[in-house]
Amino acid sequence: MAVASTSSLASQLSGPKSSYSCPQFSGLRPSSLNSVSLSTTRSFFQNVDSHLRLSSSQKGCRAVVTMAGSGKFFVGGNWKCNGTKDSISKLISDLNSAKLESDVDVVVAPPFLYIDQVKSSLTDRIEISAQNCWTGKGGAFTGEISVEQLKDLGCKWVILGHSERRHIIGENDEFIGKKAAYALSQNIGVIACIGELLEEREAGKTFDVCFQQLKAFADALPSWDNVVIAYEPVWAIGTGKVATPEQAQEVHAAVRDWLSKNVSAEVASKTRIIYGGSANGSNCSDLAKKEDIDGFLVGGASLKGPEFASIVNSVTSKKVAA
Repeated sequence: MAVASTSSLASQLSGPKSSYSCPQFSGLRPSSLNSVSLSTTRSFFQNVDSHLRLSSSQKGCRAVVTMAGSGKFFVGGNWKCNGTKDSISKLISDLNSAKLESDVDVVVAPPFLYIDQVKSSLTDRIEISAQNCWTGKGGAFTGEISVEQLKDLGCKWVILGHSERRHIIGENDEFIGKKAAYALSQNIGVIACIGELLEEREAGKTFDVCFQQLKAFADALPSWDNVVIAYEPVWAIGTGKVATPEQAQEVHAAVRDWLSKNVSAEVASKTRIIYGGSANGSNCSDLAKKEDIDGFLVGGASLKGPEFASIVNSVTSKKVAA
C-alpha cells in the first residue's frame, strides 16, 4: 500500500500562520476556525511519531489510532447523586465482569458516601474519582471533603468545575481554580470541566466561555500534568441532546489550539480533551472517531455497567484500516 510521506502532507498544509486572539472565536462557527483546524492539523503531522500509534494485531493489516493528542484514551463515569448500597453493589458486579479494552484509562466517581464501598470491591482496573473537594486542608468547613481524606480512601482523581457545581451551587472560576491547584499539589488528578449554556451557544459565545474557563484553570494550576479537560456543553447534560460529532470536534480542536497558543505545544499534545453531555452507548462510536476527542465523561449511562463498558470500548472506533 502506498503511503504519502508526512513531509509531503505537511507541505500541502503550508501557508501563512494565523495569529491568535480571543475575538476570532466570538461566534459559534467563525470562519477563522479553519485556521485553528489548519494549525492543529499542521502540528499533528509535524509530531506524527507521537500522534500515530500503530498496531499489527492482524496479519497484513495495520490499525492507526486517529488522535490529534498523544494521551491515552480516557473514560470517566460520574455517578452524581445516585445509588444505594444495593444498586452500587450490582453496578460494581457488572463492571468487574465487563471486558474492557486495555488501552483506556477508566475512572468512576461514586457519591462520597460510597467511595469506600466501591474502592474495596471494584477491580483495580478502574480507578476512583471524587466528584468535588475543598480548596485546602480539612478543618472547620462543615459539609466539605478534603483532598487528604480522598487520598486516605484511595481516590486518584477529582472532578472540578462541573456545570452543576457552577450553575446550581454557584461556584465561580477563581474558586474552582483554587480547588484544582490544591488537588494537584497533593497528587490528585483533576478532571477539569468547561462548557457553555444554551443561551451562550445561541449568542455565539461558545469559545469565549470555554476559553475564559480554561484561563481560570491555567492561571491557577502549578502544572498541567495529571489534568484531563472535559468539554461538556451544558445544554446537552442530562437532556438527551448531544452535540454532533462535528460540533464537539470543533470545540475540542479550538481548546487544543488555545492550550498550544497560551500554555505550550507540549501541553496541548499530551492533555486529554474528553467529551461529556449525554454520551451513551449509541453515540460514543461516532464521537470517538473525531481526532480531538480523547474519551468521555459519562453521566447517566455510567450507571449501567454494560453500557458504560461499551463506551470504554469505543476506543476501537479510533482504529481505522491503513
